[in-house]
Amino acid sequence: MDDYTAMRHFADSWGLLGMALFFVGAIAFAFRPGSRDLADEAARIPLQDD
Repeated sequence: MDDYTAMRHFADSWGLLGMALFFVGAIAFAFRPGSRDLADEAARIPLQDD
């Protein structure tokens, strides 16, 4: 089995699972309790005068 086939097999199985878990984690991180206040504060940073 050459390297291309092995890497393709890995990406088809574990790579897809890893990306799906990352996506679910990013969604959970964005919608966790208390994240709205932090997001609003970060959105106001460019508008603040120093």
